[in-house]
Amino acid sequence: MTNKLHVLAAMAICGLSAPAFADPVKVVAAENFYGDMVSQIGGANVAVTSILSNPDDDPHLFEASPATAKALSDAKIVIANGVDYDPWMEKLLGASKAPGRKEIVVGALVGRKAGDNPHLWYNPAYMTAVAKALVVDLIAADPGHKADYEQGETKFLESLKPLDDKITTMHKSYAGQPVTASEPVFGYQAKLIGLDVHNEKYALAIMNNAEPTPSQVAAFENDLKGKKVKVMLYNAQASEPAVGKLVQMAKDNGIPVVGVSETEPPNSTYQDWMMGQLKALDKALAGGA
Repeated sequence: MTNKLHVLAAMAICGLSAPAFADPVKVVAAENFYGDMVSQIGGANVAVTSILSNPDDDPHLFEASPATAKALSDAKIVIANGVDYDPWMEKLLGASKAPGRKEIVVGALVGRKAGDNPHLWYNPAYMTAVAKALVVDLIAADPGHKADYEQGETKFLESLKPLDDKITTMHKSYAGQPVTASEPVFGYQAKLIGLDVHNEKYALAIMNNAEPTPSQVAAFENDLKGKKVKVMLYNAQASEPAVGKLVQMAKDNGIPVVGVSETEPPNSTYQDWMMGQLKALDKALAGGA
C-alpha cells in the first residue's frame, strides 16, 4: 500500500511539472507592436502585457502608472524600444531589479543610440533581430516549449517577406522621389524605398516637441506651395495645429497626404499595419490618392 502511495505521489509530481501544466511566460512589451510579435511567436505559451496600446495617445508624452511597475515586477521577459523613445520604461527597469528577468532593449540590440531615429519597428530587419533575441529568451525561460517557439519564429519571419518584397518593388518604382514628412515616423522605410525626404530638421523639432524655426516652417511651406514634393507624410497620432495647417496646405495644393502611426491599430497585426501604410503610400506616389 505504501509503495502504491509513493507511485501515485510521484505521478502527481510529474504531472504538475509537465509542460502542459506550465504557467505561460509573462512578457511585458513597452509598445504593442512588440507585444503583438511576442503573441504571434509564443501563442498560448506566453501572457503578454503591452503598455502603449492606445492609438490616441502620444507615445512621447506617456507617463507610466503603478500598474506598469506591477506588470514589470512579474515579468520574465521585457521588451523596450530604447533610443530615448520610452525612457519611462528604462527608468522603471532600473528601479525594479528582478533576478532572472531578461530585458531586450531594441536600440542596443540593433546598434542604434540616442539621437538616432527611434521608430525602429519601421525597419523589418530590426523586427527580425528582436524576434530572434526573443526566442532565445523564451526557450531559456520555458525550455519545454522550445519546438513551439522555434516554429513560431519561423512563421513570423516568413510573414515579414511580403513587406520586404513590397519595399523592394517600391524602391524600383520610386527611389529618388521627393517627399516631405512632419515627423520622422516613417523614416526607416522611406530610406529603404530610397525616397528623398525633405524638411528633416522640421520633422525632428516636431518629434521632440520643440518649435521649428521660421526658416524651417518656410521651407516646408515652399515645398508644398511649389509642388516640389510628391507626397506629404504626417503622424496621424499627433495633433499639433501647425502640422494640421501643413496637412491642409498640402491638400489645397493637390499633394497627396498619407498618415502613418506610432502605435499598432486595434484588431490588426504588425504585418497588416505596415503593409496598409505601404500600399497607401504606393497609391499616393503613383498619383492615385
